[in-house]
Amino acid sequence: MKLTSLVVTIAPLLALTQAVKVNPLPAPRSIDWLDENPISVNLDKLNLEIGAENSIISEAFYRTVSTLRKLKWYPAATEAPISSFVPFPTAEAAVDAKKKKRDSQRTFDLSGLSVVEVTVNDYAADLQMGVNETYTLSVSPSSIIIESETVWGVLHAFTTLQQLIIYDNSKFVIEGSVNIWDAPLYQHRGVMVDTGRNYLSIDSILDQIDMMALSKLNSLHIHLDDAQSWPLLLNSYPEMIMDAYSEREIYTIQDLQHIIKYAKNRGVRVIPEIDLPGHARAGWRQINPDLVACGDSWWSNDVWASHTAVEPPPGQLDIMNDEVYEVIADVYNELSEIFTDNVFHVGADEIQTGCYNMSTLIQNWFKEDPSRSWNDLSQYYVDKAYPIFMNKTNRRLMMWEDILLTPEGAHTLPTDVILQSWNNDLVNIQNLTSRGYDVIVSSSSHFYLDCGFGGWVSNDPRYIDDYSNDVFNTGLGGSWCAPYKTWQRIYDYDFTANLTDAQAEHVIGAEVALWSEQVDSTVLTQKIWPRAAALAESTWSGNRNSEGYLRTNELTQRILNFREYLVALGFGASPLVPKYCLLNPHACDLYQNQTVLEQYGTHNDKNSTIAVLN
Repeated sequence: MKLTSLVVTIAPLLALTQAVKVNPLPAPRSIDWLDENPISVNLDKLNLEIGAENSIISEAFYRTVSTLRKLKWYPAATEAPISSFVPFPTAEAAVDAKKKKRDSQRTFDLSGLSVVEVTVNDYAADLQMGVNETYTLSVSPSSIIIESETVWGVLHAFTTLQQLIIYDNSKFVIEGSVNIWDAPLYQHRGVMVDTGRNYLSIDSILDQIDMMALSKLNSLHIHLDDAQSWPLLLNSYPEMIMDAYSEREIYTIQDLQHIIKYAKNRGVRVIPEIDLPGHARAGWRQINPDLVACGDSWWSNDVWASHTAVEPPPGQLDIMNDEVYEVIADVYNELSEIFTDNVFHVGADEIQTGCYNMSTLIQNWFKEDPSRSWNDLSQYYVDKAYPIFMNKTNRRLMMWEDILLTPEGAHTLPTDVILQSWNNDLVNIQNLTSRGYDVIVSSSSHFYLDCGFGGWVSNDPRYIDDYSNDVFNTGLGGSWCAPYKTWQRIYDYDFTANLTDAQAEHVIGAEVALWSEQVDSTVLTQKIWPRAAALAESTWSGNRNSEGYLRTNELTQRILNFREYLVALGFGASPLVPKYCLLNPHACDLYQNQTVLEQYGTHNDKNSTIAVLN
């Protein structure tokens, strides 16, 4: 076993800090505060000694120290029971405040060095799906001890430590001795961003990675292209960027490598998605227009029965064109050399049969055998494309569930393909897991962050204010996935409810998704954060307490403080409440009864993998 150690100087603490019960997010699986005797940490003398040199650990440590020194964070508000509220100052409250101030002036001799031992059992474990991220963190007046199976658990320990160290009475302190054991419930905890509809700057993507790392989300899924634009400059087909929005709105190979390395240094995997064969027009048509079916058609919202796309512009790869598979292979092989993750997303969502009615090759294929169906066409694509994708060692494909569950889906699909479920909630999750597929949950009803902002297509009669316009009167307009997904809706979703043990084992994670029709770099952060932090906690340590009740009220102050922390770091995370609610914990609860969520009952499915943890 290799030992990694760093040295912390514990300076004398002149005043006892009133315990603030800092509330790290996500909540650890187990956190045990041993006392309320604050421990002073002298960041200027904080050293890192690594027995086995590891640049990822050392760089993460110095980032942590630098952030703490610069931020000087103190929680904006602490957790308090509603019974402690007083609407106006009272004489008794003033006396109590003086007593607390007097008590806080008691002194403790906590001088001396604290050796922080960071023990890593396996330095070689790569950052891939399923890597062990467990860690323990123990803080005492003389030491901070971190133990982890892998480097990646150490990074999580650092982000927890960063939230534990606060700046109070002109000193950096940890509020007391504490023992933490921590590990994620799910191996995939993700955010999806879309660079196809609107370009996202490299800096804005790196910002998301920073916030993901802090909240222990470990998978960034980038939907790289779509029918609207192709922003990737590839050696194999450089002409594809003629369908980028501009020469400034592209990603070079070096850009992609920089994003991947930046993410890996923070414990975040980067999973690329090239959407195939649907949502494919931009880029592909620059190689050969015949690769794309219906690319020059109107998308047919005038006559929806004959539509060719769910949104403009239309375009799908022509499944019966043999050259399509040659180009797919070239693009996929080049991107596989760039992206180091063992998972590669190849789309397969929302194939529109109306588009293929405009393909001569496909229509002739149907005429050759009138018994052929749209399912047969999808199966033809799977059979031709799957071997291309599987020519990489240790590769697992990821696809949207459409390839199997839609009326035009394929008959069969290898069960080693990971399916991302976005439709029909628990019904589709159960359908897929019962058939033996590993599933990543992105149910649009709970995890689509772009919903509820209204529609974006113009010339839309659904917004005409007229008594006979039912769509307008119901408030849905053009937002197909309304309503807006609040942090509570995200957090309260038990996406393994009613699954058997065997089925639940196939749910390997969850992911919030932000499609970018109405998003670019200027609003990216506020659309994702802090709502994504609700998913971060539910997938890390669960959304229910030890008695099986939703712990949404317990998360309230954690997520409000976490938002303030992100803002203090310089990120434009959106406010969730008036500041009054932040400064007066639980004063904005709908019910004064703190156990009101119990009306929804205990977790009635003992087989669910959503943990019931404190």
